[in-house]
Formats: sequence, structure tokens, C-alpha cells
Amino acid sequence: MKGAPTALILMGVSGCGKTSIGELLSQELGWPFYDGDDFHPPANVAKMAAGIPLDDADRQPWLQTLHDLIHQHLAAGKSILLACSALKGAYRHTLAADNPGSVFVYLKGDFDLIFGRMLARAGHYMKAEMLRSQFKTLEEPEEALVVNINQSAQQIAAQIIRELQVDGRVG
Repeated sequence: MKGAPTALILMGVSGCGKTSIGELLSQELGWPFYDGDDFHPPANVAKMAAGIPLDDADRQPWLQTLHDLIHQHLAAGKSILLACSALKGAYRHTLAADNPGSVFVYLKGDFDLIFGRMLARAGHYMKAEMLRSQFKTLEEPEEALVVNINQSAQQIAAQIIRELQVDGRVG
């Protein structure tokens, strides 16, 4: 993976650490980091804030926007870090379609660990009660680096860099 532009897509349920890990990796690798949550249209944010899970029709334009963001970076020879739940295989397919160099990193943790983290965070529109629906929707990826989140953010970032052999030379 060294030397080629890469799209590292940090995936998993809300509260698994996608943003924290993405920010750490961005500092370490010098790659731009984007939080997929920032690209949700206002209607999606309002729905989630009201405790209503998104359906596939809600997600499709959002996923296409994220796909295009990845594509723009890779086509320009630049690596990118993206946090996106990508809970279903179809969502991952949309993100990676025609984007060679896309690699999924599944930040895996159990319900109790993640629920505890969500209860502790403030100011996020995703409510902890919606976590059950995310676990229900989750289709664990077959082709991804799986990283257990029961370790520090620094350990997780180091494991990703080590196992994927990524570096900051392409960015």
C-alpha cells in the first residue's frame, strides 16, 4: 500500500471512535480527514436528532457525495481518510465503486462498551438509544481490516498504520 494513493474508510457503528481515530491518523500521516457525518443533508440530521433511523433512500445521496469526495482525491493522486458508518455491504460497495485504493477499517466493539461511550459524550445528534438500530443494521464486512476498539485510540491508530503499511508519503 506504500506509495499509492489510498482512501482509508473508518467504519462502524456510532460511538466506535471513527472521528477520534481519523483525526489521529490525519496527524500521523498528514492526510486530509473528513467526517462523513458533516456531509449529511439537514433533513437527515433532523431525522436522526428526532430519534428516527435513516433508511436506504435517505442514505443514498449522502453515500454518493462521499463516493465523489473519495474519487476526487484518488483521481488527483491524493490519499484521504474518511469516517463513515458504512453499516451495510451495499453502502461500502457504493463508496468503493470505481475508487481503487479504497480500504475499509472496521472499528469493532460490543454494544455495552460503545453504549457507555455514547452516554458520556455531549453535543452529538446521534442518541445512544439509536445504537441498537445500528447494531441491527450492521453487516460486518468480510473484506476489511478489523480492529478491536477495546484499546487506546493511539494503539488503534498504530495498529492500522502497522497492519496496512501506510505512510504519509502520498497525500
